[in-house]
Amino acid sequence: MTNKGKATSIDIAYLAGVSQSTVSRALRNSPLVKPETVARIQQIARELNYKVDKHASSLRTQQSTTLALLLFEDPTSDDSLINPFFLSMLGSITRACAIKGYDLLVSFQQLSDDWHADYEDSHKADGIILLGYGDDVDYQPKMQQLDAQGTRYVRWGADSGTLCVSSDNRQGGILATQHLIELGHQRIAFIGDASNHYPELFARYQGYAASLLAAGISLEPGLQVDAITTEESGYKATCALLDSKSAGDFTAIFAASDLIAIGAMQALTERGLMPGKDVAIVGFDDLPLARFTTPALTTVRQDTKLAGETLVDKLISRIRGESVEAVTIPTQLIVRNSCGALPGKV
Repeated sequence: MTNKGKATSIDIAYLAGVSQSTVSRALRNSPLVKPETVARIQQIARELNYKVDKHASSLRTQQSTTLALLLFEDPTSDDSLINPFFLSMLGSITRACAIKGYDLLVSFQQLSDDWHADYEDSHKADGIILLGYGDDVDYQPKMQQLDAQGTRYVRWGADSGTLCVSSDNRQGGILATQHLIELGHQRIAFIGDASNHYPELFARYQGYAASLLAAGISLEPGLQVDAITTEESGYKATCALLDSKSAGDFTAIFAASDLIAIGAMQALTERGLMPGKDVAIVGFDDLPLARFTTPALTTVRQDTKLAGETLVDKLISRIRGESVEAVTIPTQLIVRNSCGALPGKV
């Protein structure tokens, strides 16, 4: 026994051959634990005269005035493993928490099957904000487990049946593509994943496709190349596009993120093509870096300040038991030099 004869959940976990978090869930009859495991753990608890710590068990229903922000580990060109887009949102979320009187815990989402349950059982926060998700198809089981456990959370990204705050990605795709069409471009390439595995990028592609069709321009499969949102992926996709016979002489690129666009600009430059002159480029996000590329990047701005504030507001509403719904935030076209037009106000 730990603690000189007084049974603890650690003792039960040792005797049952399970984790401490599994013991915690079993003692409150969580559906995430198999019935036979629940029965075995509860029997051991009775045999040890185990008494639940009333203070600890009440933390889930009492407000700790702390929120948790869990970031998905994204592939990056450095060791940060944080998508640069989320850095500006992190600042916005931190400020919004401070204004509302909440502390903020920041960590990475763990890749184990029950990372969410372990975090919830640690009683560190009243609710969770999730930023990033990787492949959405693979991520859905985690969302389903969060829902089954009754975890109070909000998610940034594409709306997929869970409480979500997102940009209007489809409308952003329309803004970018219509701008390129108005500049006289007809053969516009799209670089980014166009499937439900990456629904935010897919929505941007849908806006791109809708704009082309509305302008009477046929969709050409050879002008779409998959890429995830990294500079390297954008670079490789653009090289593949330039080497492809089916792509032909495209005159513009709509990149599904600024990082993809930056990689595309590097690839074009290495091939002797001048971004903004030989090939127009529009990105998506409006990272701080976008105005300092050469040429400065025309892009679709996501309102990270409003996004952070909305994520915090919606999570606090959930914590209070209020009814909340998904929110879609408008996007804005920011015109600079990479599209070949006169730079707009930045």
